[in-house]
Parts: sequence; structure tokens; C-alpha cells
Amino acid sequence: MNLPRLFHTVKYLKPVQIYGRLWFKLYKPKPDISPAPATRSIKADWVNPCKKNPSLLSPYCFRFLNQEHKLVSKKDWNNPQWEKLWLYNLHYLDDLQACDAENKKALHLDLIGKWIEENPPGTGNGWEPYPTSLRIVNWIKWALTGNDLPDEALQSLAVQTRYLFKKPEYHLLGNHLFANAKALVFAGLFFNGVEAEKWLNKGLQILAKEVPEQVLADGGHFERSPMYHAIVLEDLLDLINISRVYDGVVLAEIQAKWRDKTNKMLFALSKQSHPDGEIAFFNDAATGIAAKPDEIQDYARRLGVKPDERNDTRVGRLPETGYYSVSRNDWHLIADAAPIGPDYLPGHAHADTLSFELSKGRRRVLVNSGTSCYGVSQERLRQRKTPAHNTLSVDGQDSSEVWSGFRVAGRAKIVNRDIEILHDKDVIRAAHDGFKRLKSVGVHQRTWSLSDDGLVISDNVGGSGAHLVRVFFHLHPSIHVKQGGKGGVDIYDDKGNKIVEMKMDKRVRISVKDSTYHPEFGLSILNRVIIGEIETQLPLNISTRLVFV
Repeated sequence: MNLPRLFHTVKYLKPVQIYGRLWFKLYKPKPDISPAPATRSIKADWVNPCKKNPSLLSPYCFRFLNQEHKLVSKKDWNNPQWEKLWLYNLHYLDDLQACDAENKKALHLDLIGKWIEENPPGTGNGWEPYPTSLRIVNWIKWALTGNDLPDEALQSLAVQTRYLFKKPEYHLLGNHLFANAKALVFAGLFFNGVEAEKWLNKGLQILAKEVPEQVLADGGHFERSPMYHAIVLEDLLDLINISRVYDGVVLAEIQAKWRDKTNKMLFALSKQSHPDGEIAFFNDAATGIAAKPDEIQDYARRLGVKPDERNDTRVGRLPETGYYSVSRNDWHLIADAAPIGPDYLPGHAHADTLSFELSKGRRRVLVNSGTSCYGVSQERLRQRKTPAHNTLSVDGQDSSEVWSGFRVAGRAKIVNRDIEILHDKDVIRAAHDGFKRLKSVGVHQRTWSLSDDGLVISDNVGGSGAHLVRVFFHLHPSIHVKQGGKGGVDIYDDKGNKIVEMKMDKRVRISVKDSTYHPEFGLSILNRVIIGEIETQLPLNISTRLVFV
């Protein structure tokens, strides 16, 4: 065991995360199977929410995370041969919210009954708080859409909520606790009476603390993952939606606060997205998990929620979150000048500080590598490390000490950042101290300068002595590369048109290697990475120029 690394991981945790983990492991609440409360009368129609991609392919045959399995026996709900995250998805019952759900009512009713019959209260993956939370919401949404939950489903829904009420994920916090609170609010509004009021009040109490903490002043989510940003934003919109259905139960001032946060989050989401309509890949991020940004925007409009308006639509400033974006002509740059996440909650962090992504029109050109897996594996760790991102490493070390599946020890701290919008160029500057844990290495400062003619990336690494510095540029799989003139490479689109001439400092050795790109969970696509390498004395100043053709 690496005790120093463990110390630098644990020292940031909140006390509740330490003793809460022990409590969560040891505490096994007894399921309460007493009769369900009566349901509450609705006051307004449920607004059509974001739809999920279909996952129920045929009776008991499911596809999640680009993997397909079929339930053959009740043991398959907890099949140890299947990935844990896949099993979680199975227990969400997301297909109840699929875009083709209207054509599957009989299948869905049968699926609900099968889940109840084959998952006894308190047993297996399905009764862990997070899948329980998502399933509670999915069942209630299904009912509010106009479907009738049978008595045994209403009874099970109450039992699930009671179980969740006793065991929210205070040891994990973040988006997990947010999902727990959302489910308690949904159940507390759907049902009526004293017990339901307890569920509602506990959910609102958690949200009263978590919403202002998790949603930053500029609208970004505090975990700095565009994917989780989209998930939490949709959660807030769902909460506004159900509060409308049961008008007058949730206080108007609470709803107003939620609307204010969603206004800001809608703007922040747009600035963490590319012109192709999908999110950037900073920290844990992939498509196909959260709803698409335009689907979330449409849902918000149906609820009468509009994003904050800003004057300069081509510039994105998220100073608290730490993401900046600029556009010129057909080129769009998104830069990561953000902390890896809250110090006490870095589970979804990658060592990607000062990375960036670049698009030409709706085509991505330079990409971070994305996320294809969770759990504890070498591949999971590789995808979190610095070389999987468009940034710089020193002596083969990561900017933040990512380890295991969701752990971080020493982490990069942003020491300054700013953006300057000029007539002929847009300049983003940022610096971090993540390499200062290495002997005689100082701050890494990066400047992006985007003009109509190209992009110049300047890297300064402080310190002294001889060190090996590598800088990485990952190409989207549709983008090709050929050796260019001296000290450079040429970059081509999928039609064979040259779009960029990349020039590096003459001292830098350039190589092009195979890598993999992970735009979805369970998906790896071959791509190419350009690597610039220099072994030299610090301090070091090098520049990479991308000339647009």
C-alpha cells in the first residue's frame, strides 16, 4: 500500500465521507413493507421531459453501454459476469422513458412486475441507493405520463422510498446525493399524507444545501464534468416539472431558486458544448448517458425556463467553473482552466488540466479521449491520465495523481487564469502547479491565441535541471495526419482536404502514434495522437502553431 498517496487522497475528505462509508457498509435497514400511502391529486399536466434512447430491445433483452444481455433467470439481475455499471442501468428501468415508450406499455408493465417479483426488498444491486433513486423517478414519470401503476407497484414504490429514506449516500455526496434527494421529492409529492411529507421534507432539506453548493455562480456544475452537468441540469428541470404538477406543495421561493439555477446552467451547458451539438470531454464525460444539450434546451423551453442571455455569443466565460470557449470563422476552441473538481469529491476527475478541444464547423478535430468504462481497471486509469488528453506531461508524470478507478492524491491547482478578447485574436491564459510535487519542477503555464489564421499554443514550464516534457494532440478518428515540412505535420479531414498545418519548435521531436477515442461507454475507436517530445533544461518555453488552411 502506498501510504503517502493514500494520505494525500484521504486528507481532503469531509468527515461524513469517512465515518459515513463505515456506517453505510454496516447499516442494513429492515425494509418496511407496510401499506403505501394514498396518492396525491394533481393540479397540472406533466410536461413531456427528455426521452431516453430505447434499451429494451425485446422482452427481457437489454442494451446498455454498447453491450447486450438477456435476462434468462432472476439471478441475472445480479449476474457477477456482467459489469456493475451495466447492472445499475438494468435496474434503473430507463426504458420507461424511452422515445418509443408509448408502443411498449404492456412490455413495461410486465417489466415492472418482473422487477418486483425477482428483486426482494433490500436485496441486490437494485436496492442500492443510486439505482433505487433513478428507478423511483422513472416509475413516477411513467405514471404521470398517463399510465396506471398497479397496486403492487405502488406498494413497491413506497417500500423503495422508505428504504432510500433510511440510507441516502452521504458518504458519496455529489450527484449521487442529489439523485437521492430528487427521488425523495418525487415520492413525497406523488404520495400524500404524513409519511410522504417526511420524504418530501428530507429531499428538500438535502437540496437546499446541495443546489447552491453543486451549481456554481456561473452555472457550471462543481464536479467539472459536462456530462454530469447535463444530468444535474435535467434533474433540476424534472423537479420544476413535478412541482408544477402538484402546484402549491413546494414553496414558490424554492421553485424560483431552482429556475434561477437552471437559467445559469443552460448557458453554462452551451459553453461546454461543440457546434456538433454534443458536450466536450473534460473529466468523466461521454455521449449517450445524459440527454443531448439541444434536448435539454427544448425541455427547458417547454417549462418556460430560458438560459441567461449574454452579449457576445461567440465567447464563453465560466470563471468559477474554469472553462472558456472562443469561436472565429468556422473554428471553435474550448479550454480547460478548471480545477479537477471539489477537493473532497474528485471521483470523476481526469488529469486533464490545461487540455482543450478544437472543432471546425460541426466536425471535431482535436479531442480529449473521452470515457468508456468505470470500475477499477488499467484501461479506466489510462483514460484518466494526462497522456489521454490534449495537454502536457513532465517526466512521464500526470498533472494530478489519478489512481485506482475514482481516486486522486496530489492534484493540480489553478494558480491564475484569464481571457482577453482583442480585435485580431482571442487569448486564454492559465497556469497550474500540479508538477511542483516533482523535484525542481515549477508551474505549467499555457496560452491559447486564436486568430482568423490559426491557433498558437504556448507552454511555459518553470523549474530547473534536466527534464523530459511531452505535449499531446489527439485527433478525432475522422481526422488524418501526414508528415509535413520540417518540424511539423499536416492534418486532413475525412474527405482528404488539408485543414491544418501544425508546426512545433525545432527542438521538439514529433511522432504520430495509434491511440483510442471513447465517445461512449463501452466504445473504443482507433485514432491518432501527435506527440511532441523534448528533453531539456527547465525553464522551458515551447510553442505549437496550427495554421488554418
